[in-house]
Amino acid sequence: MDELLRSTLADGRVSRGEKKVLVDMVREWGGSEQKLGLLRQRAFAVARSEVVGPEAIKVLGWLEEAIKVFRPPPAAVRQDSGAYFSPQDDCPRILRRLMESASHSIDICVFTITDNRVSDAIMKAHDRGVKVRVLSDDDKALDLGSDIAGLSRHGIPVRVDDSRHHMHHKYAIFDDSQLLTGSYNWTRSAAEYNEENFIVTSEPRIRSSFQGHFQRLWDKLGEGHDD
Repeated sequence: MDELLRSTLADGRVSRGEKKVLVDMVREWGGSEQKLGLLRQRAFAVARSEVVGPEAIKVLGWLEEAIKVFRPPPAAVRQDSGAYFSPQDDCPRILRRLMESASHSIDICVFTITDNRVSDAIMKAHDRGVKVRVLSDDDKALDLGSDIAGLSRHGIPVRVDDSRHHMHHKYAIFDDSQLLTGSYNWTRSAAEYNEENFIVTSEPRIRSSFQGHFQRLWDKLGEGHDD
């Protein structure tokens, strides 16, 4: 491993081919946090052996410690992950908790919203400065009891699909770090009677796929909008 790392350091960069070799090695070793931590240690050890002068070594040691501080422990990443089922779980409470804990952004892509408890939490997040965006179905937005128009009147950017087909997604992304997705409609019926579900996850690859999808759909439905 040290020889491989030194070869990538020779020209001061990690080329695409070298990165692929390293990724393959990580995959072969297994990507546990313990093993990744060991690989990070070896990389710093190789870098330390190549630098010259006490000041450079001091800076490199500082960088290694700073990175440890900024890397959240695995438990912190997983603490809000889970699966929830209605009507036995209090799904609106989970939704409200995620809204209340969001600090900078909430992207919502849902078929319909009629549960005032959830809508109130969305508006409160907007009121405290969280950037909220809502995508929904155009037909369901006109249903009796729909909260979509109310969210728009409250100043929240809202876009609806413009096709004869339904926009049937049910997911939300909080602070670009947590994803909620499942069959659960954001309605009183879903909370109290229907057999529904959603999961909450921070898994980066899954979350980023939904983030990309949301932005593409937002842009697609934004033609002619000024928000």
